[in-house]
Amino acid sequence: MFKYLQKIGKAFMLPIALLPAAGLLLGIGGAFTAEATVKAYPILQNQALQAIFKVMNAAGAVVFSNLALLLCIGLMVGLAKREKGVAALAGAVGFLIMNGTIAVLISIFNPEIKSIDTGVVGAIFVGLVAVYLHNKYHNIQLPQILGFFGGSRFVPIATSFVSIFIGVFFYLAWPPLQGLLISSGHSIAKLGPIGTFFYGFLMRLCGAVGLHHMIYPLFWYTELGGVEMVQGAQIAGAQKIFFAQLADPNHIGLFTEGTRFFAGRFSTMMFGLPAACLAMYHCVAPSKRKKYTGVFLGVALTSFITGITEPIEFMFLFVQPLLYVFHAFLDGVSFLIADLININIGNTFSGGVIDFTLFGILQGNAKTNWLLQIPFGLIWAALYYVSFRFAIIKFNIMTPGRGEESEDEEITVQSKSSIHDEAVKVLEALGGAENIEDIDACITRLRVSIKDSEKVDKESLKKIGATAVLDVKGGLQAIYGAKAILYKNEISNMMGLED
Repeated sequence: MFKYLQKIGKAFMLPIALLPAAGLLLGIGGAFTAEATVKAYPILQNQALQAIFKVMNAAGAVVFSNLALLLCIGLMVGLAKREKGVAALAGAVGFLIMNGTIAVLISIFNPEIKSIDTGVVGAIFVGLVAVYLHNKYHNIQLPQILGFFGGSRFVPIATSFVSIFIGVFFYLAWPPLQGLLISSGHSIAKLGPIGTFFYGFLMRLCGAVGLHHMIYPLFWYTELGGVEMVQGAQIAGAQKIFFAQLADPNHIGLFTEGTRFFAGRFSTMMFGLPAACLAMYHCVAPSKRKKYTGVFLGVALTSFITGITEPIEFMFLFVQPLLYVFHAFLDGVSFLIADLININIGNTFSGGVIDFTLFGILQGNAKTNWLLQIPFGLIWAALYYVSFRFAIIKFNIMTPGRGEESEDEEITVQSKSSIHDEAVKVLEALGGAENIEDIDACITRLRVSIKDSEKVDKESLKKIGATAVLDVKGGLQAIYGAKAILYKNEISNMMGLED
């Protein structure tokens, strides 16, 4: 179950990786077509410019309006073992047929209901059923008279019929389920800032094993993140609400409180963790600091600009897990404080300076209170720096540069050998192809399902460049940064796992 949940979480990353680009289009387009902005800057009244910005706005909005379909396709691509293109087609067809079935049933029996939108929940349900059918039947052999419909062609057909029944199920079950989700969302809202704290704290704790992707979509894209009326339409999910309001030229005042599921990230990702890097750097002996400057600077800039924090977190997670728990606690407090002082900045992907600029600065302080983030972030940076430096020295935590590695040991992969040659070494360290059940990768992690963990040489994986190696019940993760996906592709090719 742990390994399967990891796969589902990773599969979400494929469509979610599209969101920064879509958010960029929507953020710039929405910012420069807003009536108040156009009035404030007469140059924007140019018709050609407005046409460009409106196209950008529409291009970004269409991605978010079809996010459920994209997530369904992402699940199929991420979880299908073979012929991923056929699997994606089956998932898309199933999703469309499910919604078509629901629409017809409503028109017949409940014409007073405008629609039933199962959103991400329906997408996940259809995706999991479709990928099960795909993995089980993509090589099915039918009688000769039906041979044309055998093999991978059978999967979209089977998924189509099954999706009709899924549509009937959701037609009957979704209204009470939707009511339960809305009620749960209201309960979380009633908890106020305390609920916001637990959201941030638990999100960061789950991030240690890569399962945070199983949590935040429920708040970002479903009723658990709130329900708002925007431009006459009921919108569910914190991120969907934010972007609906962003696209509304008549929206005035602060953005919805749903941004409390985003705003707490900026202090940690832009200020806190880069300051923790500085603390770890200052804990390195002066004679060795030059060797580690590039490493700490690189991961700090990654966190600050993009909000990708794993390269930093894996520097201390495994050498002192309690320090990671403390970091998760601080992240929860960051969400709490951002909620208390009404910082209302949204985001597409993470809490880096790109999203801060697009959905904080460019949207105006009157809507986001982004100016409060600067002093808050500086205080957070000081807190992280002092607490991390104290903990590292007080408890002698072996962060990078404080271990007993030899002077000639490389801390980053400096080999001039090709990615293929490095992947060969990774495969050998994993115990060979016969020891691998499945292999995948997300942004920074090589994820491997292995048969016998005793055959894995973790030290060799680290020498090749892994920041850390985690082995939990056969689900191994090796942290290789941007090279993770390159190693995964090479190993898959060597094992004949690719289409």
